[in-house]
Amino acid sequence: MPTLNDIDQEVARLRSSAQDEIRRKYIKHLAEHTGRDTIMYASAFSSYKTPQIPAFPLLVTLEDMQGFMSALHGLKGDKLDLILHSPGGSMEAADQIVQYLRAKYKHIRAIVPQNAMSAATMIACSADTIFMGKHSALGPIDPQVEFPTPSGKFVAPAQAILDEFGQSKAEIAANTSTIPLWLTNVQAYPPVFLQMCKNTLDL
Repeated sequence: MPTLNDIDQEVARLRSSAQDEIRRKYIKHLAEHTGRDTIMYASAFSSYKTPQIPAFPLLVTLEDMQGFMSALHGLKGDKLDLILHSPGGSMEAADQIVQYLRAKYKHIRAIVPQNAMSAATMIACSADTIFMGKHSALGPIDPQVEFPTPSGKFVAPAQAILDEFGQSKAEIAANTSTIPLWLTNVQAYPPVFLQMCKNTLDL
């Protein structure tokens, strides 16, 4: 097994497209070694170049479904090794990807070389087995909700919104003079927002 430095040196010796070629070479080696279909789903979210990249291409999105279908097209095995490196993203996209993979394969192994966070954790946990390094990490799974405000888009964990609402009810019941303070917060929520938070957590 080569070290990262060995691979970096190999990349440096080849042309500018070497990273993809070398990645494909080692994925092929792994597939030949295990006899399993093998694909990689990874984004550059931990790269030093991340500040130069828009957030959308780094996240799990519904568009990724086409990528999974393309990567698995023509593969005939019933066992899959899925190499995962992602900060997460859409829960709905993760669910759709998982449903597709579970319909196609009898056994799935998730391999997490570094990080599979949030929605990517959910994908990893749908596998039969997860392989991780000593330095690898999963989680946390904290579904986010968002809504527009006069100052821009607001994003927060769904559970935090419900907890705050519960706190407001308790404090108002104990002391009605807190109503004006809490009213300002609650009025900022769009209609059915609390139910949307519950639905997000259920999903």
